[in-house]
Amino acid sequence: MKTALTSLVLWLACATAPTTFAAEKVSLIKIDGAIGPATATYISRSIEEARTQNAQCLVIQLNTPGGLLDSTQKIVQSFLGSPVPVVVYVAPTGATATSAGCFITIAASVAAMAPATTIGAAHPVSIGGFPSGGEEKPDETMKQKLENFSVSYIETIAGKRQRNVEWAKSAVKESASITAEKALELKVIDLIATDMSDLLQKLNGRIVDGKSLKTAGAEVAEVKMSPAERVFQKLWRPEVMFILMLIAIYGIIGELTTPGAILPGVVGAIALILALYLAAILPVNVTGLVLIALALMLFIIDVYATTHGVLTVGGVIAFLIGSLMLFNRADPLFRLSLNYIIPATLVTAAFFVFVIGKGLRAQLLPVKVGKETLIGKIVTALTPIDSRGGRIFVEGEYWNAVSDTPIEKDQQAEIAAVQGLIVKLKAKGK
Repeated sequence: MKTALTSLVLWLACATAPTTFAAEKVSLIKIDGAIGPATATYISRSIEEARTQNAQCLVIQLNTPGGLLDSTQKIVQSFLGSPVPVVVYVAPTGATATSAGCFITIAASVAAMAPATTIGAAHPVSIGGFPSGGEEKPDETMKQKLENFSVSYIETIAGKRQRNVEWAKSAVKESASITAEKALELKVIDLIATDMSDLLQKLNGRIVDGKSLKTAGAEVAEVKMSPAERVFQKLWRPEVMFILMLIAIYGIIGELTTPGAILPGVVGAIALILALYLAAILPVNVTGLVLIALALMLFIIDVYATTHGVLTVGGVIAFLIGSLMLFNRADPLFRLSLNYIIPATLVTAAFFVFVIGKGLRAQLLPVKVGKETLIGKIVTALTPIDSRGGRIFVEGEYWNAVSDTPIEKDQQAEIAAVQGLIVKLKAKGK
């Protein structure tokens, strides 16, 4: 009886005990800066990781001035094909989702913004991105084609997500930009949240892609950038490519002028490969590259030519203009600061004038040591000298000597050549 009573008590205790469930998960990533290849890779990997962790959704906290077209397209494609609902949250207060950020926000499953944030200004200024650089005055036909493509692209995205298509088109055509409050009123976004907790509360119960989100009190797991993604996010900047290009120039030319140094050549080759890789990603103006190459040619030619520095001055001007044209200075995202251009121009000019110039001129100086310095010297024969041989004394040493024309003892002769340990003489004056 006692055993039965104990079992009954235990059963009742288990039956009345509250059931504990594991907290739902929400994955979070933070994008703060320009949109580039590393960003696209990071977002794609985070979507897959959120799926693996069975997260309710992936929240992307976004603050960006714009980015590259190719990267933006990849991000939009990953959103539209994501097995996990993607929430883009423009935050914190004061953040912006302009240019590429506007496309990305509109493409999200749920678009949210914090108070006092802005979205819009998605007009592409050139082929490189939203916005981007490349040509100071791009071809009008290509510019129009790019604008038409951008309008149809954002129209498709907005239609897919059932957002305000007309405003989305105006963001591209007219660079329209609005606040979070106005965006909610125009149905450009779905909600405004003051912080992450508020966002999760407002997402809770929302039906997204046929799934009811359970985000209230969910565990937020931030997905960090991998070391490779962090490094490349820092690398793909105009100033980094510019510095790598200068290192490549200094290293390779330094190796060519001082063969055998090895280290400058290795460093220059690595920098060149990285610069070429970045040039394939960043919107680079070919005219700027040509002017920089012309400047290098003028610097080198001036070492050999007697132009009294005229070509060097021309090289400085060409290098300065080429650096200014290398990226579009009208675009703040890909603008190369004068703080980099002016010092680089002065350092490059000094490098060629004082380092490379002195090195090349030193190679052109006549030989001052070795056997070659004996040629042309006047010596006195210590013994009779003919084709069979004789002896001379020069530069503190005794030498065996031969001569096609017989030379008498104590007669002066000129050294015509040095063949091994034997000098060949000719009669003085002949």
